[in-house]
Amino acid sequence: MNTHSTSFRNRWHACLCVIAIAAVGATASAHHGWNWAVEAQSTLEGTIESISMAPPHPWLQVKAADGSSWRVDLGNPSQTERSGFRGDTAQPGDRITVLGNRSREADRRHMKAVRITLAGEHYDMYPERLQTP
Repeated sequence: MNTHSTSFRNRWHACLCVIAIAAVGATASAHHGWNWAVEAQSTLEGTIESISMAPPHPWLQVKAADGSSWRVDLGNPSQTERSGFRGDTAQPGDRITVLGNRSREADRRHMKAVRITLAGEHYDMYPERLQTP
């Protein structure tokens, strides 16, 4: 085999690997980052409909007073646990207040929780992101 063609093929494979890694990284960043959410924080008050503690992000389904149902992403499993919130901390039917960032898509009922409050107890998923008025 020609050394030149082997060198070219190796560089070509390396280039494809870099592109693939960049594409996966961008997808992971978009999912795990905050780019999909608005900068301003808002409050959602409602009742927990369901709880999922499954990776990659535990989440809650919350029914707001107007009857709309919201998906509320919590921190990753270790952040959520550090906040003190566990799978048995709350139950469907419990009242909840969520402080967080809504989706940039105005018609999408989805937000990322910075803090959740249950029965007067705060669970800070992202304490460094709490905005003070």
